[in-house]
Amino acid sequence: MARQIRRILVAIGDVRRAPRNELSKAAALARASGASIELFHALAEPDLGAAWRGVTTPQAVRRYRTLAAVRRCQRLGQLARDKSLRGLKVRCTAAWDYPAHEAIVRRARASRADLVIAATRPHALGGRLLLRNTDWELIRHCPVPLLLVKSRRPYRQPVILAAVDPFHAHARPADLDARLLLMGRRFAHWLHGSLHVFHAYMPLVTVAPAPVGTAPLIVLPPEAEEAHGEEIARVIDELAARAGIARAARHVYMGDVTGELRAAVRQLRVSLVVMGAVSRSALKRLFIGNAAERVLDKIDCDVLIVKPRGFRSTVVQRRPLVVTQA
Repeated sequence: MARQIRRILVAIGDVRRAPRNELSKAAALARASGASIELFHALAEPDLGAAWRGVTTPQAVRRYRTLAAVRRCQRLGQLARDKSLRGLKVRCTAAWDYPAHEAIVRRARASRADLVIAATRPHALGGRLLLRNTDWELIRHCPVPLLLVKSRRPYRQPVILAAVDPFHAHARPADLDARLLLMGRRFAHWLHGSLHVFHAYMPLVTVAPAPVGTAPLIVLPPEAEEAHGEEIARVIDELAARAGIARAARHVYMGDVTGELRAAVRQLRVSLVVMGAVSRSALKRLFIGNAAERVLDKIDCDVLIVKPRGFRSTVVQRRPLVVTQA
């Protein structure tokens, strides 16, 4: 069963600017779920102790780190006075920890966060909200649901789209789709929105033997394609019915998942896409749903990443210097 949201960790990369979009969405979720909020900033710089060895003392390095963390924490305290957070329980934490994504994962563990919200920012080129290296590493390693805020639209009766793959094209854990739908239902309930389900599949093809390395694709008869589509629709209907999703909110398309998902987001005016993330080997890195990682940068809505049951992050435990204020 998907976990309740009791503690929300908002990761803020740049404390100089108030991420009001992320703060307002965190506030909306906190009010609806009864959760508390922690604003977190990592001073993600290489180890000063190693860089300054022989130049100054470890005590001086620690004093410098502590002072820097206190100043960042004070700045977070100013952000916590944003009007969207009034009446909520908010605390602020700054930690000297590196790299940023590992610092966020370690803080999520230490604070027992149930949801991490990553504050994305426009890239310089074109100002588009692109995923950065920290975002991708969080997708890969964050052990709790991860909300990537990409859209500036507020959550007002939002359309939430759960991208499922019951056919386990990438050997996904059997209960992952059910977890996606359950989490989507909870977000829809909290935000007074509606939950839809999405699945895209490729047409049936077969490869006929051919001489010396050539393998032309041969399309199967129309009736075979029709039967294939009907079987897929039946499975999606059963999955959606168990989650209480209305028939009109079930969307099954034949085509590449990247293009179909992007089109569905635009057509339905989706505010939040819920996806599953499955870790692979170091070579294959990560598959998100059914190859949907290729479209994440192109989706103009927020994305909620959910891990399968039993996921264990490989981020090592560490005790960084931490400063917290209520």
